[in-house]
Amino acid sequence: MEPQDTIKAQLMTEQDLNRTLERMARQIDEMIDPDINDVSDYALIGMQTRGVFLARRLSEKIRDIEGVQVPTGILDATMYRDDFRMRLKQPTIRVTDIPFDITERHLVLVDDVLYTGRTARAAMDALMDMGRPASVKFLVIVDRGLRELPIFADFVGIEVPTFPGEEVRVRLSEIDGREGVWLVENPRARTTESAA
Repeated sequence: MEPQDTIKAQLMTEQDLNRTLERMARQIDEMIDPDINDVSDYALIGMQTRGVFLARRLSEKIRDIEGVQVPTGILDATMYRDDFRMRLKQPTIRVTDIPFDITERHLVLVDDVLYTGRTARAAMDALMDMGRPASVKFLVIVDRGLRELPIFADFVGIEVPTFPGEEVRVRLSEIDGREGVWLVENPRARTTESAA
């Protein structure tokens, strides 16, 4: 959590998050038709930052189901955001690493929280600059509503309607030292620009 956060509710425990990822891995596996496509025709693209670790976990879970590893890539769409030049503070640019050709590949874009839809739109713009995928599906752990663009997720862990001033915090052990999902009230959220 951030220092100014007031926790309103825990939405997912570590066990809930793991069960949700297992369910989503099975949903992804079900969309792979072995009569038409091979697992290698698919890839998971994790959006910086937490989407990267979620994509890796999903790939491992699909490997446990299929016995084959689905390739994963890392995407930072910061430079493609429509508010990139409007921000007062210089945003942090993180690594993009997609070590395979995305053209004609079925991609699953992975993020932790879907909010306004602007980050997802930026991510799709970034992907289209890299190639022409056969399809792009979108997976999020939490859809918190309050959309500003007509973007939806194909795979959703939970839907949690939120109000202005509320935020959803997904925390992963790889970078946060704790696991779970929390609904928090953040006074700064009412005055800062939307980031999702």
